[in-house]
Amino acid sequence: MSKILVIDDEKAIRNTLKDVLEYEKHEVDLAEDGASGLELFSNNTYDIVLCDIKMQKMDGIEVLQKMMEISSVTPVIMISGHGNIDTAVEAIKKGAFDFLEKPLDLNRLLITIRNARDKSTLITQTQVLKNKVSKMYEIVGESESIRKVKEMIDRVAPTEARVLITGANGTGKELVAHQIHEKSSRARGPFVEVNCAAIPSELIESELFGHEKGSFTSAIKQRIGKFEQANGGTLFLDEIGDMSLSAQAKVLRALQENRITRVGSDKDIQVNVRVITATNKNIKKEIENNTFREDLYHRLSVILIHVPDLNEREEDIPLLAEHFNTLICKEYGMSKKTIRKDAIKELQKIRWTGNIREFRNVLERLIILCRDEITGADVLAYARPVSGGNV
Repeated sequence: MSKILVIDDEKAIRNTLKDVLEYEKHEVDLAEDGASGLELFSNNTYDIVLCDIKMQKMDGIEVLQKMMEISSVTPVIMISGHGNIDTAVEAIKKGAFDFLEKPLDLNRLLITIRNARDKSTLITQTQVLKNKVSKMYEIVGESESIRKVKEMIDRVAPTEARVLITGANGTGKELVAHQIHEKSSRARGPFVEVNCAAIPSELIESELFGHEKGSFTSAIKQRIGKFEQANGGTLFLDEIGDMSLSAQAKVLRALQENRITRVGSDKDIQVNVRVITATNKNIKKEIENNTFREDLYHRLSVILIHVPDLNEREEDIPLLAEHFNTLICKEYGMSKKTIRKDAIKELQKIRWTGNIREFRNVLERLIILCRDEITGADVLAYARPVSGGNV
C-alpha cells in the first residue's frame, strides 16, 4: 500500500482516481489546486504524487519544480488532457517520473504507479545501504591530527586532484580514500579498489588494464581491467609502492593520456578515472633505490595526506572504543557493553603496532569474552593473550 497525493482541478477526476486507488488498497489525499497540493506535500510524506499539468493559478510544471525542491526522491506522475511530446519531455526534464495523457488508461495508470512505488522502494533501500557503507568507512576521532586529515578530505574531495595517502599499516588509509570518493562529484560512480601488494607482478598489468583472449597461456577469455571498471568513478590503488616498474610505466601513460591498452591488444581505450593511491612505504627512498618512478610519484602526489598512527592520537581511543563497541555489538546482535574508565586507561597504555586494525580486533575480543562490563583487568587479561599483559 502506498500513500498517494492527487492534485487536479477537476473534481470528477479527483474523485474517480480516489475511488480507483482506494480500491487498490492505497491511501489517497486530494488537492483541488497547486497551492493546496504543495501545502499537503510539505506537511506530509507521500510515496507517489499524481499531478495535473493544466490548472488555474499555478500549473503542474511549476508545482513539480517546487516539489523537487522539497523532495527530489518522491516520484511525481504528471497528467494532462492536452498532452504532446514537448510537454512530456519538459515534465521529465524537470524531474517527473512519468507522463500520462487523459483520458487515463486504467491499466497503464496502475502499472505506472507500481513502477513508481518500486523505484521509491529501491531508492530507500539504496539509501539504507549507503548509510551502512558510510558508517563502515567513518573516520572516528577529534584529535588535532585527525581533524587535519578530515579538513584535507573536505577541501580535496570536490576537486579532480590525485591524492597519495601515506601511513603505517592499519591506520585507515582506505577510509580516507572512501571518504574522498563519497564527498566527490563521482560519488554515484564506481569505487574500485586494488591491493597492489596482493597481486603477483606478472598479473598486475592484466588486473589493471585487462587482457584479450589468448594474450597469454591462462587468458581463456577477455578480461575487463580495473581502470575500465572504474570509468566515471574512482580507482584506489592501495600499496602502490609494491607495483612493478613495468606496470608503473603503463599507469603513468594512463594518467597522462587518460587511455589504456589491454594486454594483447593494440587498441586504445579512453577512460575517465580519478586515481587515489596509498602506501606504507617511504616513496622517496624507493625512488633513490630505483624501485619507483619519480615521474609517476609526481603524477600521483598532487595532494599528500598522511594518516597518523594510533599511538600518536591516544586521546581518540575513548571515541574509537565506543564506535567499535556499537558497531561490533550490532554485528553480533548483542546489547552494547559498558566500557569502564579504567579499561580505557589500560587501552591507552598499549603500544598499538597494528594501529586501528589491531585496536578493532582487541575490542572484538573483549566484547566476545567479557560479560556486560569491560574492565581494566579484562584489558590486561585479554588484550595481549600471548604475553598476558602489555608489551
